[in-house]
Amino acid sequence: MKIDILTLFPKMFLGPMNESILKKAKTKGLVEINIHNLRDFAKDKHRTCDDKPFGGGPGMVMKPEPIFEAVDYIESSAEAKTMTDERRSFKRRRAKIILLSPQGRRLTQSLAERLSKYKHLILICGHYEGVDERVRLYLAQDEISIGDYILTGGELATMVLIDCVVRLIPGVLGNERSAITESFRDGLLDYPQYSRPAVFRGMKVPSELLSGDHDAIRRWRAKEALKRTQKRRPDLLKK
Repeated sequence: MKIDILTLFPKMFLGPMNESILKKAKTKGLVEINIHNLRDFAKDKHRTCDDKPFGGGPGMVMKPEPIFEAVDYIESSAEAKTMTDERRSFKRRRAKIILLSPQGRRLTQSLAERLSKYKHLILICGHYEGVDERVRLYLAQDEISIGDYILTGGELATMVLIDCVVRLIPGVLGNERSAITESFRDGLLDYPQYSRPAVFRGMKVPSELLSGDHDAIRRWRAKEALKRTQKRRPDLLKK
């Protein structure tokens, strides 16, 4: 998978994109992550990427030109280079272009699974008071939020989305079953997990997990997953 990130703050990604599972995925050649500074695509000498909103109001709005130019650059081809600017704005895009925004649909495990099957994602990090609406209407193919709260910008949300998606690419995790038996995979929270020692400071691991009876273990895990979901996230059971 190839992932291109469009952001005003590229240095925010340097640490998270080069640690843990993401680093291993890149080393294995399973994912390519490119970070693009939107200011590099601004036309004026001050590299301006934001301006005051039409109609008045507080804050600044991200301008459409640098974002469209950045996507065109990423998807550059002989055909795209011969198009007029107007036609290029409406041409069929080859990558899945996603705008990270609190107004988007909520990121879920099932959505992450669908996104993990794409060969190329372009992620646009919103900022300030938002992004010019023409980006959402004529460029972005999807708009995703990681929750009902406001962040300073879309960079952290983009990191969450990338981590959630990349770990589902075949070959990224050391054990492929890890992604199958996790919380939300079947609509439930995960069952409790235990490891050695079997007894720690008087606290014991449930006997079912030590029994060696695989059917008993499966029944215990299913029961505990239901109990945990009912207690912590009953809304999931309603779905």
